[in-house]
Amino acid sequence: MNVQASSPTTSPTTPNARAQYTVTRADLPLHCPLPGTSLWNSHPRVFLPIEETGKARCPYCGAEYILADD
Repeated sequence: MNVQASSPTTSPTTPNARAQYTVTRADLPLHCPLPGTSLWNSHPRVFLPIEETGKARCPYCGAEYILADD
């Protein structure tokens, strides 16, 4: 999985705390939470349609996903 996260302040302590993720086509179909996140305090898995616009926002946690050009 090729996921990069950016945060305007400090490095998050848990993967779920990130506000923005960059994903590639290899990560599709995209869902939130991502594999490897702390699931004990996460929301239900929701699939996000990112293919058409290149961007998607999770309706549960507000995380923003951006599709990187391959």
